Amino acid sequence: MVAIGASAGGVEALNQFASGLPPDLPYAMLVALHMPPGAPSVLAKIIDRAGPLPAQTAIDGAALEPGRIYVAVPDRHLLVEDHRVQLSEGPTENGYRPAINALFRSVALTFGPYAISVLMSGVLDDGVLGSAAIHSRRGTTIVQRPDDAMYPTMPQNALNAGVIDHQVTAADIGGLLKRLADRHIEEPTMNADIGMELENRIAKGKRFSVSLDAEALGPPSGYTCPDCNGSLMAVGEGGYRCRVGHAWTADALLAARDDEVEGALWIALRSLQEKATLSRRLAKNAGSGALFERYTQIADEADHAVTILGRRLAESPPEKDTRGAR
Repeated sequence: MVAIGASAGGVEALNQFASGLPPDLPYAMLVALHMPPGAPSVLAKIIDRAGPLPAQTAIDGAALEPGRIYVAVPDRHLLVEDHRVQLSEGPTENGYRPAINALFRSVALTFGPYAISVLMSGVLDDGVLGSAAIHSRRGTTIVQRPDDAMYPTMPQNALNAGVIDHQVTAADIGGLLKRLADRHIEEPTMNADIGMELENRIAKGKRFSVSLDAEALGPPSGYTCPDCNGSLMAVGEGGYRCRVGHAWTADALLAARDDEVEGALWIALRSLQEKATLSRRLAKNAGSGALFERYTQIADEADHAVTILGRRLAESPPEKDTRGAR
């Protein structure tokens, strides 16, 4: 089983990946690309046209067959269960559904040393914990070489985490998979990973499930969930989950905080502009005297704050496209 994950720049990377696949690969392949929940996806058609192996949109309950590529749909996690596709409305991870970590974790638990993960172009770090899950179950982990990726941060973060076995260009991944198909695989005895199994059950759950045992996740982190404002528990190395199951890595949580701060600054800018406009109107109506001076002073202070805050927002770096396919 091969699980592939990508984000920003992922369509281009997946095109190159698909075009380099040998026609006789003996794997079933699952692809998760970050995508907006309400957008139609034609990714399966794009991948199908790009290479020799047939690609199809994943259907819940479909049997996994070697030599086929199953592509995630918007607003559903792509998981595996008893060698079948499972589409889930489980809680978002890093703000995404489908999430790469959820796919990799599911494949790690189901296929163990027979699992292969491929992490491609993207920003932030979704897929790093999932690659670690594959690695911990004696599977094989691959990343697109960072200098080959349009957005190198995601594969580079996985390399920095020390959980990657191979790095190659997108076009050369197929050749590597062909070589890996001929390797001897040992099946070591491994203990159950209770934490990984719990997170996999959460991903399989309902969108608004209330059955989650928050105390089993880990100790309170002191942070709150950007999705629901609930308390976040520390889960494993660098992971967090809230009481209803939303999952975050440290980098994704930090990025979400940046978004919150910028949103608050824009709200403050709008409020200051309205305050200045209203104060000048009141000053005009007051005519002259102490009231006129008071409203004029308030307007001047608000205008000064608008200038400073506007300069701060103008100096902010442009937003990055982190949504993968549109």
